[in-house]
Amino acid sequence: MNKSKSPLFTTHSIALMGLLLAAEIVLSRFCSIATWNIKIGFTFIPLVLSAGLFGPIGAGVLAALADFLGAILFPIGPYFPGFTFTQFCVGVVFGLLLQKKQSMGHIVGAVLLTQILGSLLLDSYWISVLYGSPYLVLLGTRAIQCAVMSALEIVVIPILLKQLVPRMKAIMA
Repeated sequence: MNKSKSPLFTTHSIALMGLLLAAEIVLSRFCSIATWNIKIGFTFIPLVLSAGLFGPIGAGVLAALADFLGAILFPIGPYFPGFTFTQFCVGVVFGLLLQKKQSMGHIVGAVLLTQILGSLLLDSYWISVLYGSPYLVLLGTRAIQCAVMSALEIVVIPILLKQLVPRMKAIMA
C-alpha cells in the first residue's frame, strides 16, 4: 500500500466514510426522539467514530454532508444551512479534541463544547431565526436536552473510542 496516500482517500476509508454517513442519516432521521425544538438520540456515534478515524476535516465534512443529505432525502422541516454549519463545527471540534488524545478530559471538553456552543447556543439561534421563537425561551427548554445529551455522550464516547476506533483503524490499515 502506498504510504504517501492521505488516509482520507483510500478505498477502505472512503467506504467506511460512506457507511458512517449512512448511519448518521439513519440515526438522525429515524432513531431519534425529536420535536420542533428538541432532539435526543445517538447521531453522535458515527460522528465521534469519524472524528477518531479521520480527524477534524473528515469529521466536519461527514457531519455537514449527513445533515445536508438527511434534510434533502428525509426532510423534517425546511432545509436551513445554519444547522449544516453547526454540524460541520461540531465535527471539527470532535476531530480536534478526540483524534490524537482520547483522555476523559478531552472527551468531556469536546462534549461540553459541542453541546453548549453547538446545540444550545447556535442551534437555538437557528431555530429562533427559522421559526421566530424567542431565543432566551428556547435556551431554557434546550438546556435540558443538552444536559441529557451531555450525560449520554460522556458515558458512550469513551466506550466507542476504546472499543471501536482501534478495530476500525486495523480494518483500514
